[in-house]
Amino acid sequence: MKSLLAAALLVFAAVASAQGTPSPAPGKVDGAAAKSLVAAGTKVVDVRTADEFASGHVPGAINIPYDQFPGRAAEIGPPSTPVVLYCRSGRRSAIAAEALRKAGYTKLYDMQTVTAWPGTLAK
Repeated sequence: MKSLLAAALLVFAAVASAQGTPSPAPGKVDGAAAKSLVAAGTKVVDVRTADEFASGHVPGAINIPYDQFPGRAAEIGPPSTPVVLYCRSGRRSAIAAEALRKAGYTKLYDMQTVTAWPGTLAK
């Protein structure tokens, strides 16, 4: 009986570790959650202007200004692609998120502001 219980516990532990850390639900996320998502392969999109992007952006981010959605959405990938969005204050990232939702994207994470990023920005 003990060996059966031990085997069951081992199977449970293996399944739990294989699932990894759960992702946050799509919607607004803080900087730490966004950083974890990006580390796990989520695309990150800076929706500010090219000049703002050049002044400092999340490492690995692509720049698609908010007013160029949904026309440039293909640069992100198919609608199944998880995406972290941000801008300066959260207004433009919310507009971009809505445009992407209308284009079929469902895994959208809005960090809102670049200052929420908990690390050094790239230039």
